Amino acid sequence: MKPIIVVFLTVVLDLVGFGIVIPLLPFYAESFHATPLQVTLLMACYSLAQFVAAPLWGRLSDRVGRRPVMLASIGLTALMLAGFAASNSLWMLFVFRTLHGAMTANISTAQACMADLTTPENRAKGMGLIGAAFGIGFTLGPFLGGELAETSLTLPLWLAAGLSTLNLLLAMRWLPETRHAGSAPIRRSIAPAALWGALTAPAIGLCIALTFVQVFSFALMESTFTLFAERAHGMRPAEIGRLFGLVGIIGVVVQGGLIGRLVKRFGERPLVPVGLGLLTIGILALPSAPPTLALAIVFSILAVGQGLATPSLQSLISRSAAASDQGSVLGTAQSISALARATGPALGGVLFSSAGPAAPFYVAGLLLGCSVFLAFPATARAVSPLTPR
Repeated sequence: MKPIIVVFLTVVLDLVGFGIVIPLLPFYAESFHATPLQVTLLMACYSLAQFVAAPLWGRLSDRVGRRPVMLASIGLTALMLAGFAASNSLWMLFVFRTLHGAMTANISTAQACMADLTTPENRAKGMGLIGAAFGIGFTLGPFLGGELAETSLTLPLWLAAGLSTLNLLLAMRWLPETRHAGSAPIRRSIAPAALWGALTAPAIGLCIALTFVQVFSFALMESTFTLFAERAHGMRPAEIGRLFGLVGIIGVVVQGGLIGRLVKRFGERPLVPVGLGLLTIGILALPSAPPTLALAIVFSILAVGQGLATPSLQSLISRSAAASDQGSVLGTAQSISALARATGPALGGVLFSSAGPAAPFYVAGLLLGCSVFLAFPATARAVSPLTPR
């Protein structure tokens, strides 16, 4: 039980370290005279580093074991957070933010640990804990970052570094080597052959394309909202952190309990366009929603839309793939999502700087609106619990 707790805490703290920066990053970067484009590139470099490093950590853990990889990545996460907090120039922010993203790419290794520690009968429950850790981390991170940033912009970063250090001590004591001889490696690839095979597969390719559009659009919004809220409404980190914390709480409720009942009754197919439609409405409404109540309502709509669309698409992709192709197809879908999280903020910064503060939301809304219509043919051939294979 203790090793599972350590793995759970690792994922929670990885997401806390990511989310804690969201409401304060523009304020912190602007203290180093960063432009809006540079602020969003700071968001992008984190996800790009994860995209590159995740398969490297996974392969290394297959070779040398899970424990040394987990200990190294947790310890280095604490150092990168401390370095980010202690930086005295913009280029140092980019270096430590990029390295922080590379270190927290250990989530793929954490998933491998959970697979090692659970029996096939309990595997879904173990992976469910990983999903819950995502929700908790993303809820706590922005909330803590916003509240503590009112005292000091670096205080949340030092707290995150301290929590990672505590997690390292717990892992050194409680996390054994979990890899068994003959354990199957985690397949997570964006090699051209794997990507082409997944995108051209019947009932899968369009769902993966929808996933990219959804994640890309949400990342585009997420990376620019703090800049927009600061300039358009004069909002402070605490107010912004509470809004993102609200998204996390609603996401936990929807994905943790409500989605299962809805899928059982309706299947995933109708939930995808509904979720994407709610995301479209929410993002298009963001520029005109005044703080704080109206913005909270809009963020709630976004959270429900995200909570319906994301697990439904993941389920359709998984159920439509052959058993022998699960690792390749799901790995490609995860890599596509990581690529979307890296490229979305970059475009957001360009649009914010060149076309105006509201431009990223309108572009994201346009993309999502188109995806609603794509969702009908995309899910028509996908397998749902309510339809035979």
